[in-house]
Amino acid sequence: MKDWHPWPYQSYCVEKLLELPNVALWLDMGLGKTVVTLTAIKRLKYEKWACGRVLVIAPKAVAESVWHKEAAKWKHLSGLRVSRILGSAAQRRDALPDRTPADVYVINRENVAWLVGCYQNRWPFDTVVIDESSSFKNHQAKRFKALRAVRPHISRMIELTGTPRPRSLEDLWAQIYLLDGGKRLGRTITAFRQAFFTPGRRNRTTIFDYVPIPGAEKAIFDRLSDICISMKAEDYLDLPELIYNNISVHLDPGARRTYDRLERDALLEVDPESIITASTAAALDNKLLQLCNGAVYDEDKNVIPVHDCKIGMLLECVEGLGGEHAVICYNFRHDLDRLLTALQPLDLRVEVYRGAEQERAWNAGEIDLLLLQPASCGYGLNLQNGGRHIIWFGLTWNLEYYAQTNKRLHRQGQTRPVMVHNLVVEGGRDEDVIASLGDKDAGQERLLQALKARLLKAREAA
Repeated sequence: MKDWHPWPYQSYCVEKLLELPNVALWLDMGLGKTVVTLTAIKRLKYEKWACGRVLVIAPKAVAESVWHKEAAKWKHLSGLRVSRILGSAAQRRDALPDRTPADVYVINRENVAWLVGCYQNRWPFDTVVIDESSSFKNHQAKRFKALRAVRPHISRMIELTGTPRPRSLEDLWAQIYLLDGGKRLGRTITAFRQAFFTPGRRNRTTIFDYVPIPGAEKAIFDRLSDICISMKAEDYLDLPELIYNNISVHLDPGARRTYDRLERDALLEVDPESIITASTAAALDNKLLQLCNGAVYDEDKNVIPVHDCKIGMLLECVEGLGGEHAVICYNFRHDLDRLLTALQPLDLRVEVYRGAEQERAWNAGEIDLLLLQPASCGYGLNLQNGGRHIIWFGLTWNLEYYAQTNKRLHRQGQTRPVMVHNLVVEGGRDEDVIASLGDKDAGQERLLQALKARLLKAREAA
């Protein structure tokens, strides 16, 4: 466990969470919303006696792998008990307060309606945290209606998201309603629209969209200023210019069994009496990294799907950017195909880097997500004007590729801190790669040593 030395902005946020019973923390991705919230929760519960059971509603991948790990990471959070309400209905019931004593209960947002149905007027959580509150932007969604039904039983509500840049100002109404019951933006979506919007495209009977009236954005955010803490990294922090954010990818039980079996089979194909050469190590390493990404080529170059867990976390990461643009790095051709399929429903401008035209369009703000293969980004590529986020879907042992790709955004002309988000499969080859990159030792010898350690473990388990 580590000592936590909060930045001044983090201490400020903790104090605000202690002070305000209903608050939205709009903080840039990767800057510590989770540890800030857990710190406030522990103080509220054990120093101020101001809260009882806490429910955290999070994206599925985050619920599986983030909150309990963050609680176990820091010394000052020692003793804070976290129960994950995940898995089958029976497993979820076993994790509820009736059967599992805990301080913090974490559930994925898809099961909110189920949880409300379990308790209804016996709702046991006096504090609710919504991690990525933009997932509650739809006032017609079951999850919103379910949480609104038990809102009278909740005395403290905390909403977390990145600095808001909503595609539509309309997205704010449902999120803020859960905080204040309609006090600031209106008790109904109709009242909100009447106050701040005018009908856009329409026919005789149907209004297809609404257009903000002049000054609407400023007026809306002025009304929210007392309960919303909005912070941009470059405004509040004396940070290094390049920030690394490792994001754990949790494999669900079925994916874990498949992954472990395929990794073990691949490792055991190596003759224990032979010397591992650079070429055999590279081939085996490629297969292990493919498994982490979720698909693998067979001997005939056919793509065999393994899991979608990393794809799922990538989608959560994109959502958490709050509309900011990002470069996404991939390794294998099947990575690209699967990414394009997964991103297609998001209605974002997605492009694959091919050359100068994509570089121009990215820097002009015409691309939301730029998919890039690290080996293809030459030293002269300039991407600093189009965004500041880079997501490594597929990690690489090549330290030069890794560093140079990050430098495409982190270079002269970039005006904001650059954030590098690494997706790392728990217990997979990804962990070896990210450890070596962190030590700036991603050479051939490090690759071989980490591979030999996995081979030894696989043979011992066989």
